[in-house]
Amino acid sequence: MALHLYWFIPGHGDGRDVARDGAANVRRDPDAGYLAQVARAAEQAGFTGALVPFGLFCEDPWLVAAALSRETARLRFMVAFRPGTASPTLTAQMAATCQRLTGGRLLLNVVSGGDPEELRRYGDHLGHDERYARAGEFLSVLRGAWTGSVDHEGEHYRVSGATVIRRPDPLPPIFLGGSSEPALRTAIRHADVYLAWGEPPDRMAAQVARVRAEAAAAGRALPFGTRMHVISRDTSDEAWAEADRIVAGMSDGLVERSQRRFAASDSEGQRRMAALHGGSRDGLEVHPNVWTGYGLGRQGPALALVGSHEEVADRIAEYHELGVDHLILSAQPHLEEAYRLGEGLVPQLRRRGLLAAPEDDIAPARPPLAAGTLR
Repeated sequence: MALHLYWFIPGHGDGRDVARDGAANVRRDPDAGYLAQVARAAEQAGFTGALVPFGLFCEDPWLVAAALSRETARLRFMVAFRPGTASPTLTAQMAATCQRLTGGRLLLNVVSGGDPEELRRYGDHLGHDERYARAGEFLSVLRGAWTGSVDHEGEHYRVSGATVIRRPDPLPPIFLGGSSEPALRTAIRHADVYLAWGEPPDRMAAQVARVRAEAAAAGRALPFGTRMHVISRDTSDEAWAEADRIVAGMSDGLVERSQRRFAASDSEGQRRMAALHGGSRDGLEVHPNVWTGYGLGRQGPALALVGSHEEVADRIAEYHELGVDHLILSAQPHLEEAYRLGEGLVPQLRRRGLLAAPEDDIAPARPPLAAGTLR
């Protein structure tokens, strides 16, 4: 499978630094004009699509995707959402509307984990494993509503005749993220693509092998995707100078506070990210051109690809060879870096024959419902 490459829409704002204290942390507001610039730059650079994040500090991803679809012609929008924040029938209806408004360019990113404090602010008090059990029921109802009418009576949802009158065409592919065993089980039953945050190649190879083996045992072939940051420059020295600048901007206090917050998370992915660096500024390059400095001060994916455009292309080729079919990248700031990658990195990937054409379909596997009664 050719590699599908995605960018990131900074719905929480943007800046040149990953994390800084106080007034030194200069940010760009995520207003409509700026996000439109980022989306157009990603499209021009040759990305398949862009992840639109969900979170307390983000603009609503459904509205952002719908608005940005009017600013672009072919860029796909991977809308992140949490099953605990809306009913599955309502979400099925929202997705169908968004699919029509975007001209068939919607992808869905199901996020079941997160920071416990933020989850409680949304009124979500379920534990880690329960959230994935709920996500499974949620997706069973969602798919049933898209394709017919479904009755479902489970621990988390009880619906009768759930349906969407104007169904999405095509059905939006579902990307499900997580690093735990419950996440993988849920993805095998319900998702079209399994997502996990980026890790060094040896660990990523083990994850891909695990996903392939468990999916095959269930009679499925489940594509694998990952999310990383990137610092790609004309020369390796320029890239590492930028990495050093980013880490220098993180105070010791900020790093300490961040590590305490990460330790309180029940996310398996966040635990694995924190273990890559242990809160230390030493030894951040854990594999050639693979760097974990982002994770010192920022929640979420910690790994970044750092180097010249050719070196970063080498690492992407390595991950693709391991079985990564979908790669979501981000960088600071997203507008300028989209153009930089479009001029330097993307041509390298195209010359190597790695990239899927931007217009290529991402066909959903459409697995059968795992629960509920379709009628």
